[in-house]
Amino acid sequence: MSETRTGTPSVVERTRPVEIGAPVVGAHVLGRTAIFVAGEESVVIVPAKGEPRRVPVHGGGILASSADARRVLTAGDDGKVAATSAAGETRTVMTDPKHRWVDRVAAGPDGAVAWSMAKTIGVQNRKGENKTLDLPSSVGGLAFAPRGLRVAAAHYQGVSLWFPNTGAAPERLEWKGSHLDVTFSPDGKFLVTAMQEPTLHGWRLADGKDMRMSGYSAKVRSMAWTSDGKWLATSGFEQLILWPFAGKDGPMGKAPTMLAPYEHRVAIVACHPDQEVVAAGYEDGLVLLVRIDDGAEILARKPGDGPVTALAWDEDGALLAFGTDDGAAGVIDLG
Repeated sequence: MSETRTGTPSVVERTRPVEIGAPVVGAHVLGRTAIFVAGEESVVIVPAKGEPRRVPVHGGGILASSADARRVLTAGDDGKVAATSAAGETRTVMTDPKHRWVDRVAAGPDGAVAWSMAKTIGVQNRKGENKTLDLPSSVGGLAFAPRGLRVAAAHYQGVSLWFPNTGAAPERLEWKGSHLDVTFSPDGKFLVTAMQEPTLHGWRLADGKDMRMSGYSAKVRSMAWTSDGKWLATSGFEQLILWPFAGKDGPMGKAPTMLAPYEHRVAIVACHPDQEVVAAGYEDGLVLLVRIDDGAEILARKPGDGPVTALAWDEDGALLAFGTDDGAAGVIDLG
C-alpha cells in the first residue's frame, strides 16, 4: 500500500471473510444478511449468524444484479430474471421466450422490476404485469426514477425515458456516442450517463439542459449518489471524484471534489445511507471509507487479490459488504 496511508485508522480487523469461488459481480445487504452474486449460476448468502450458504439461481452466467429491501434480483444468460430473499427463497420473475441473454436488471419502486435483452427493455409492475419496449440500439444501462413508474434506458445516441403504464412513446434525450449506464439524482431533477469515452453526460430534466463531466483516465463504471443528493461519487480515476449537485444547475461551471489519491484507479463506489461518507474500492483490492467534508480516510481492506467489483452498505450503514474479481469477499461490521 502507498506510504501515504501509513497510520490511517483501520477497520480491517472487523471483517468476516467469505470465499465465493468465482468473480463477484454484485453485493447486496438485506437487513443484516449479505448476499454476494457470483459470476456463475449462484448467490452466496451470509447471515449475521450461521454459515454462508450457496443458492443456485441461474443455469449459466449471471450478468447483472440489483436489489430492493426484500430481495436481490439477478439477470442471467439463461434468459431469466430471478429474485432471491435473505432466507434463500428463489423464484423466477421473468423468462424470455427467445432465451436471449438478460444483461441488465433494476429494482424499482413498489416492487417493480426492469430488465433488458439487447434492444428490448421490459418492466414488471407490482401486479406482475409485464410490458416491453424496443429501442433503436442495445441497452447500456437501466434506472428507475425516484418517484412514479418511469424507466430510463441508456443506449447509443442518448437515453429513452418511458412511462410503461401510459402506453405513450418514450421521451428521448439525445447526445452523440454510446451511453453505458444511467442514474437519476435522488430528487429526480437530474439524469446522468456514463459513456464509452472516459466522461459523463447529464441533463437537467426540467429543461433538457446538457452538462458534460470529463477529465477521467478510464471509463466510469460505477456511480453512486449521497443520500441527500448533493454529490455524485464516481470511479474511473486515481482519486475519488465527486460532482456537486446541490444547486439548481448541478455541476455546470463547477469543478469536482477530488479525494483519496492513490496509485491505482477507483473501480467502484458506494455511498453511506445517511452520512456523507463514500466507500471506494480500487483496482488493486484496496477499500477506503472517505469522509467528504474533510477527506478523512479509514482503511477497510488492504490491497490484494483482484479489483474490487462489488460494494454495498446495509440500510443503517453498520455493515459494508465487498467482493473482488478474484472471488474474495467479506462483511465489515462497523456498528
